[in-house]
Amino acid sequence: MKKSNLLLTLLLTVLFAGATFAQGTITGKVTDASYGESLIGASVFIKGTTTGTVTDINGIYSFSMPAGTYTIVISYVGYEAVEFEATIKDGQTDNLGRTRLTATTFALEGVNIMADRAKERETPVAVSKVSKAEIEQQLGSRDLPMIMNNTPSVYATPQGGGAGDARINVRGFNQRNVAIMINGVPVNDMENGWVYWSNWDGIADATSSIEMQRGLSAVNLATPSVGGTMNILTSPAEMKAGGSVKLEAGSGSFFKATVSGHTGLINNKFAASVSAVRKIGTGVIDKTWTDAWAYYLGMSYNVHKNHRLELYAVGAPQRHGQNLYKQNVAAYDHDFAKEIGVDDSTLIAYPQARSGRLYNENWNTVSSSYTGKQSWNGKEHDRFSDDFINERENFFHKPIVNLNWYAQWSKKLTHFTTVYYSGGKGGGTGTYGKIQYDYDSEPSRIPDWDATIAHNLDPEYTREGILRNSVNNQWTIGAISKLKIDFSDNFKGQIGVDWRTAEIEHYREVRDLLGLTSFHWDGNEFDTEAQYAKGLGDKIAYFNTNTVDWFGGFAQGEYSNGKLSVYGTVGYSMIKYSYINHFKKAEDGISELNSKTDWIGGYQIKGGLNYNFTETFSAFGNVGYVSKVPIFDVVIDDGDGTVAEDPQNEVFLSYEAGVEYNSLNDKLNIKGNFYYTNWNDRTFTRNVQLDTLGSTGIAFIKGMDQRHIGFELEATYRPIRLVGLGAIASIANWKYLNDVSADIKDYDDQVTETVNVYAKDLKVGDAPQTQFAAWVGVYPVNGLSIQLIYRYNANHYADFDPTNRDDADDRAQVWETPSYTVFDANINYSIPMKGRIHVDLFGHIFNIFDTFYVQDAVDNSRYNGFYGYDDRFTHTANSAEVFLGLPRTFNVGAKVSFW
Repeated sequence: MKKSNLLLTLLLTVLFAGATFAQGTITGKVTDASYGESLIGASVFIKGTTTGTVTDINGIYSFSMPAGTYTIVISYVGYEAVEFEATIKDGQTDNLGRTRLTATTFALEGVNIMADRAKERETPVAVSKVSKAEIEQQLGSRDLPMIMNNTPSVYATPQGGGAGDARINVRGFNQRNVAIMINGVPVNDMENGWVYWSNWDGIADATSSIEMQRGLSAVNLATPSVGGTMNILTSPAEMKAGGSVKLEAGSGSFFKATVSGHTGLINNKFAASVSAVRKIGTGVIDKTWTDAWAYYLGMSYNVHKNHRLELYAVGAPQRHGQNLYKQNVAAYDHDFAKEIGVDDSTLIAYPQARSGRLYNENWNTVSSSYTGKQSWNGKEHDRFSDDFINERENFFHKPIVNLNWYAQWSKKLTHFTTVYYSGGKGGGTGTYGKIQYDYDSEPSRIPDWDATIAHNLDPEYTREGILRNSVNNQWTIGAISKLKIDFSDNFKGQIGVDWRTAEIEHYREVRDLLGLTSFHWDGNEFDTEAQYAKGLGDKIAYFNTNTVDWFGGFAQGEYSNGKLSVYGTVGYSMIKYSYINHFKKAEDGISELNSKTDWIGGYQIKGGLNYNFTETFSAFGNVGYVSKVPIFDVVIDDGDGTVAEDPQNEVFLSYEAGVEYNSLNDKLNIKGNFYYTNWNDRTFTRNVQLDTLGSTGIAFIKGMDQRHIGFELEATYRPIRLVGLGAIASIANWKYLNDVSADIKDYDDQVTETVNVYAKDLKVGDAPQTQFAAWVGVYPVNGLSIQLIYRYNANHYADFDPTNRDDADDRAQVWETPSYTVFDANINYSIPMKGRIHVDLFGHIFNIFDTFYVQDAVDNSRYNGFYGYDDRFTHTANSAEVFLGLPRTFNVGAKVSFW
């Protein structure tokens, strides 16, 4: 009886406790009201209590309470707090959807205004956003552009596999026509528009979000944003004190350590955040080792409520081995080559490399008896390795520092200014003179260092070979200032100026004498005979100083009434180039050869509208016309300073329209759009051999047109808390529209002949014109996410120089690379912990199934080489050179944070 009473008492106690303490769970997401960015660390709590939580890296919160109705308070520093009622039900999890917080201080808008960020349901452009959480959960310490492969019409590859050697293509336009901006500051090369991602190695660790505005974009600066604008926003100074340590390891003996610290907001005035990164590895591809540092500094100071200063500094001093030369596909793997149609004679000509798909011809071993020093950046150094020498190595440091000033002069007038500096020092290596090559050991020639050293030491030979640096030292200073005027609640205007100036030194210098005591070079017209013997660090081959001066202005108007948003921008910019050749004498026989251009003007006109039909459905359209000044390389010839007569601007005309649906509960989001872009009057320069004696001339080829049209789709769906789905698609048609011709002039400016280019109807290469991707995320327990990503690329035509298509009988289409599918997997786990310590574990596997595929290709490389003009091999896999996609790789690590 006593036992029965005891059991009954325990049962009633359990039932009573269950009834009394029955609990439910609420979850939701907190974002910025204007830009949709997740707010990390926002406070979510029950009003009148201390019960609550903070949002995670995705802006998501979740906590449990006894059943009942409560008032929820959500707050974040610099934003207006929100209160609302929520009912928690027994044993249920209720998703409260998205809560949008509105900034209460103009300063928080500062970097967003400088970067021309797109506003949700307001800015009429095709835009994709990548959050800090997505970067941390998917990138795995690859080059930053690789994270963009899950956005429509964007194609990024690591090229030869060297750290920082990635490239990105948007809507068929390479990096020269994609504006890359860091905190609103343009970082494309001032001479040619290219972007060298090794300069920003480590920036991913400081990135808070990335915004890809495809097409002409809403950016009001005169940037090369034809394919799109990639805005990289780094983390501002954190408002909470704390820090973190992150350790990573991966394929290719990869190791990386990141340490970050934050002062938090001190006396409501000052805050600072700093990060330091160390990265080393031997590389997945042969000898693509990396030896890199990176740093980041973010500081803010509230002068008073209407004035704020911010300072950002980011840089990455680094060295890495490179793999710059594509190979015939047979050199990597004969079985794969057969699958894609390579001829037997090509397989014979290119035996498979001993290292297979990891082959890199830009290095070889060297005898340990060779102890020669190397020179770079003005100092002598030991070689990276005693056992081998890289023919191709990159060494560079290009910090960027910008000081931002945000001022609110009145309720209607605000002012945003940034002054910036970027100074680059370094270059890349290569060979110069008579180098001995090994043509038998591998499918392509590799440098034979031991034979070259022996040749250099043999007194019977007079031709010598060395390792050289191609140096590119530079500095850029600039300022961007924008004045924003609120004429009314609905109509706002902006005016601004953009000034930049850059000086770039280009020269080659002796890096490694390869056994010589000096290297004979007599190409400097200012040298005496006694100066012909060149030692380590001495300049050779060429020495030019180029300058680029830039000034522009713009005016923009915006109207918005909640449903309809309209904007229009007009801008004008002027660019001037100059060139000095320090090795060549001018006509007077005394001064240095020099040339310069007058100011060359360009302009842009663009605008668009967005209409919100309902709370969930909106549509947009935009149109733009850009007259773009040609880059330095097609205005001034860097060999003899020849200036193009009447350089012709390139013209871009673009139309775009799209729709977006976003469900009220934030479960489903779908975006779709169509684009049409014409690139008219494209300009090329081409050096041409005029006779058998080696005389050369130059052709400025103008007037080539190409058209890029396509459809893009982007969708995410979260049917239940445990599962999330996503997909993107892009289907395009990019092609050249016409044939052109140009006069060839010798260097005395005399017309010698005409070159014809037959490019009409050829496909634009360098990126797939059909792309699909899909992913599924599973969240089985709190803090754990498992994601599988699928990517399919097709209709990828090999890259080529259309000016080489000068045979009227050669109208064959460029080689189309085989379509392919790859899978990646990511797993992230934030260990549930109480207190100030947080631990995150993560792992990534890229190319899970170790798929062979062609990621980069150049058409017809052997057309002018191995087989001459043999029609059997033109525009096929036999004549192409490629980079294969990387094999299966992994990255794992842990992050410990304290707040």
